[in-house]
Amino acid sequence: LIFKIMEETEDNQNIIKKIASYIDHTLLKNDVSEEEIKKACSDAIKYDFKTICIMPKYIPLAVRLLKDHKTIPITVVDFPLGSSSPIQKALEAKNSIISGAKEIDMVIDYKAIIAKDYKTAFEGIKAVVAAASPFPVKVIIETSELSYEEKIISCALAKAANAKFVKTSTGFSKKGATKEDVALMKRIIGNDMYVKASGGIKSIEDALIMIKAGASRIGTSSSIKIIEEAYKINSKKNN
Repeated sequence: LIFKIMEETEDNQNIIKKIASYIDHTLLKNDVSEEEIKKACSDAIKYDFKTICIMPKYIPLAVRLLKDHKTIPITVVDFPLGSSSPIQKALEAKNSIISGAKEIDMVIDYKAIIAKDYKTAFEGIKAVVAAASPFPVKVIIETSELSYEEKIISCALAKAANAKFVKTSTGFSKKGATKEDVALMKRIIGNDMYVKASGGIKSIEDALIMIKAGASRIGTSSSIKIIEEAYKINSKKNN
C-alpha cells in the first residue's frame, strides 16, 4: 500500500509528514523511567508526531519538555481496566488536565457494557468529558472484549456523551486494532467524531491500513519504526 501511494505521488516528504501527524507516540509501560520519557519526548519532537501518550504522573515533565513544540502531551484515565466509578474517572481526568494534558484517552467500563449496565458506562464517559472540557476525550472500548453488538452500543454511548473519538484498544488485552473494527466504529459514529486505531500497529503498512479503514489517529509504540520505514521506502523510490 505504501509503495502504491508513493509511486502515485511526487511529494513523498509531505506524505511522511502527514503520516506522522496521525501518530500518538505511546509509552504506557508501568516501569518506565524519567529518562525514557525524556527520550520519547525528544523523539516525538524530532519526528513531529501529533502527540505523546504517557501515564498521568509524567505529564508535568512532558509539558516542560514539549514547551514551544507542536507535539502535545496526552494521557490515559482508568487505564487499562476501565472499572473505576464515574466519580473516580472524572477526578483522574481533572487532575491530568490540571497537570497539562491536552487530550484524555479513557477506558470505558466494558464489563458494564457486557452486563448491559449501559447507564454506568455512559455516566463514566459523560463525567470524563465534563472534567476534561474543553479538551477532547477518546473512549477506549476494548474491542477484543466485546461482541459486534456491544461495540456498536459502546460507540453510540460515546457519541451520546459528546466524546470526540472512539478508540479500538488499550493494547493490554487479547487483541489490538483490526481494519474491520475501525470501519465499523467509523460507520457508527459518522462524521462528527473520529476513530483512533491502537494496539498491534507495528509497521507503516499496518498504519496505512487503519487510516484507509477510517482512522484519524494511530496509537502506537512503534512510531519511530513506522516513520523510518516510510523514509526507507522513499529513499528506494528515489534511487
